[in-house]
Amino acid sequence: MRKRCLGKYKFILSSSEKAEAAELQRMIAVEQQKAQFQAQVHTFTDVCWDKCVDTPGSKLDHRTETCLVSCVERFIDTTLTITNRFTQMVQKGTH
Repeated sequence: MRKRCLGKYKFILSSSEKAEAAELQRMIAVEQQKAQFQAQVHTFTDVCWDKCVDTPGSKLDHRTETCLVSCVERFIDTTLTITNRFTQMVQKGTH
């Protein structure tokens, strides 16, 4: 069954189709989160590797390991701060 709406077709879904659509949207959101996480890991690797690793070796020395850990922690803290601030701005704008 179709209902014409503003020049486009709007489909009326059964309850089982709605449940399937909701599950599909949930699965898509999970995959998007995975992709965002992988992108963050690549960014950490690029930024922190360039900053901390002078010459690659068979293992990391203490200074390099400390630098990498600090770099990633700062990156995560900064990302969380920006995300939280953006969320607050959006919430204030919607109220």
